[in-house]
Amino acid sequence: MEHTFQMHKTLIPFQEIPQLSKTDVAYSTGDASLRPFYQHLPEMNAFEAIIAERKARPYPRASLQEVLREQYHGLPTQPKVSENITALANANTFSITTAHQPSLFLGPLYFLYKALTTINLAEAVAEKTGHPIVPVFVLGSEDHDLEELNTIHLFGKKIEWQTNEQGAVGSMGTASLAPVLAELKTILGESEAAAALFATIERAYTQSPTIAAATQAMLHHLFGRYGLVVLNMNVPRLKQHFAPVLKAELLEQPCFRLVNETTALLNELGFKTQATPREINLFYMVPGQRERIVREGDVFKVLNTSLVFSEKEMLSTVEAHPERFSPNVVLRPLFQEMILPNLAYVGGGGELAYWLERKAVFEHFGAPFPALIRRHSVLWLDRDAKKKLRKFGFSPADFFEDTDTLVRSFVEKNAAVEVSLTEEANELRRVFERLAAKATAIDPTLEKAVRADEAKAVSGLEHWQGRLVRAEKQKHEVTINQIRALKEKLFPGGGLQERHDNFMPYWLKYGEGFIETLKANLAPFDAGMVILEEV
Repeated sequence: MEHTFQMHKTLIPFQEIPQLSKTDVAYSTGDASLRPFYQHLPEMNAFEAIIAERKARPYPRASLQEVLREQYHGLPTQPKVSENITALANANTFSITTAHQPSLFLGPLYFLYKALTTINLAEAVAEKTGHPIVPVFVLGSEDHDLEELNTIHLFGKKIEWQTNEQGAVGSMGTASLAPVLAELKTILGESEAAAALFATIERAYTQSPTIAAATQAMLHHLFGRYGLVVLNMNVPRLKQHFAPVLKAELLEQPCFRLVNETTALLNELGFKTQATPREINLFYMVPGQRERIVREGDVFKVLNTSLVFSEKEMLSTVEAHPERFSPNVVLRPLFQEMILPNLAYVGGGGELAYWLERKAVFEHFGAPFPALIRRHSVLWLDRDAKKKLRKFGFSPADFFEDTDTLVRSFVEKNAAVEVSLTEEANELRRVFERLAAKATAIDPTLEKAVRADEAKAVSGLEHWQGRLVRAEKQKHEVTINQIRALKEKLFPGGGLQERHDNFMPYWLKYGEGFIETLKANLAPFDAGMVILEEV
């Protein structure tokens, strides 16, 4: 057990976090209007029933175990991981899963929070139900949108990976990362902690043939001790179990209708569509290419290529080479749940929103729908940030407001005299109200002129309030700049820390205790944003 750091934990309700989407807040707070779009309530008491459902289903456990053993070949042995891979062959073992694309150097912090939420939930469900529960991290290795995955922000600098390779990012080679690794080494510096961290990253990305394998190696290093199993599903042996769905999607195209019907219902309730379905929700994938499949008359075409298939040829290709067919975001959840004996999916607000659009697809194919569990969201405040926050007279919850609101609030609280002229403006409106009543009684046509003078007078007061605020700001210029700097540190670009910062600065400061401290403070079903303040 690594050293943990003492943190003060508080929760801010999701509905008080302005950076979150409407759907995210609605699902996280149990909005009844979303209840038809998922099967199980996200609570511990639901898991006995979910397990009973899964016991009645066959899963390709032997294939899953073989694939995992192959993918872990060459990685350092972690006893809990080995035990979990073995346990997956047992019909009484189940999984709790999260997923993400193989982002450069594990991307932003929420990548880690996904893993930790999954690990802690698996431990809690195992204790509650008595069943072995394996935490699984599925790598979305077939994603081809490199721009979403190839950058990290580190110490105020942006590191970007450039490559000429195309197709599925997870299958890309690691050789093109050499200049990125060199840049990273310079940014990390010469400290002993930096050297150790860089050695770990360099080993993962130079000794692994692909980006997916390197990401697996990194996750294994950080979370293997907790038994996290990392799975790359882009393999023929698993795709062959998905072949019936591939054929149905090519021939019958059920997802287009089902998802559009669901999103129409969600739109009527005021929730935005997350992912628009295609008529065929599959890509054709070969090394260096991942392109959409479309049907034109009696033939199937692969966009941006010369490939054309008759129906018979396409179905034969599914049989012989299922690995060439890559599900898009509409079908990917179904593929995952047909392979894994999964009880729950852990995801961010945006992900769970698109899972809510998939329930009808699962029902169509007779697949069980997992419980949807929101991953933890965390704001981490070190001692320096906590000290400054208190000095400025703010709570962590206050800092979720935009910067201008924070500055205005500080100025109003710390002004030598009251700078708000709200009371005076209200009194002025009352005076004009009485004047308008008298003028109208004498000549109704005079009211318009009175209202125009009222608007001018109130505007003049507002102008003076602005001048008073600006004068006070000048008095507090140093502190206001400090407030802006702290806001930018905790909410980079006005967004959430977890969507911007990489784990490395925290690792350099706290070592492996950073992960252990997070794990100790993230309880399953925490009802809100977790604020951790270093004590």
